[in-house]
Amino acid sequence: MSAAVSLSEAIGDVARAFEGEASIHVALNLGPSSTLARQIREGAGVDVFVSADEDQMDAVQQAGRIASGTRLPLLSNQLVIVAAAERAVALRSARDLSKPEFRRIATGDPAAIPVGVYAKRYLESQGLWSDVARKLVPTDGVRAALAAVEQGHADLAIVYRTDAATARRASVVFVVPRDQGPHIVYPAAVVTTGRNREGAMRFLAFLQSAAARAIFERAGFEVLVPKS
Repeated sequence: MSAAVSLSEAIGDVARAFEGEASIHVALNLGPSSTLARQIREGAGVDVFVSADEDQMDAVQQAGRIASGTRLPLLSNQLVIVAAAERAVALRSARDLSKPEFRRIATGDPAAIPVGVYAKRYLESQGLWSDVARKLVPTDGVRAALAAVEQGHADLAIVYRTDAATARRASVVFVVPRDQGPHIVYPAAVVTTGRNREGAMRFLAFLQSAAARAIFERAGFEVLVPKS
């Protein structure tokens, strides 16, 4: 299966739980959603796709690669701003991003990478995009944006709350309020280019199970599918 890199730890745990229950091996392909979507559109043999946004799933569906009736909104997330752990940084609001001491702000490429797309939407909604765009350090994924801060290549990064929780050398300095931030959706679906449709359907069902819910919630995700 192919899944957004921001799901790395959680989807790995879910896959192992599924393997123990179903005795079906899950080979994980993790990466930026835009890259995974392109691979699937070009015919890569993928059974299940979990994207970090609706746009990349839309592109796969428009290419005729999604099995009818299998697409569903699985998870949600939240944007946060992080700084290097050793820096004494405090943000009272997102407007502080305009301050001159913050010269380099990393996030995913807003033209393609979901976290960057979400970050741009949020900054536009706050009237901050024109100020922040010139400071932006675009990366090829959310983990790369996080690494940019941890390695000293950026002053701040806009990432997902769940990725910030995995950081060893970065700390959250601002949490985007849910009622102000973009609606983040991780859709999941069975892909038509896969070789094991039965296994894919079983895994998609497991993603909606109580066992998977517990894993996702422990990692900080909000589960969108109703409790069974």
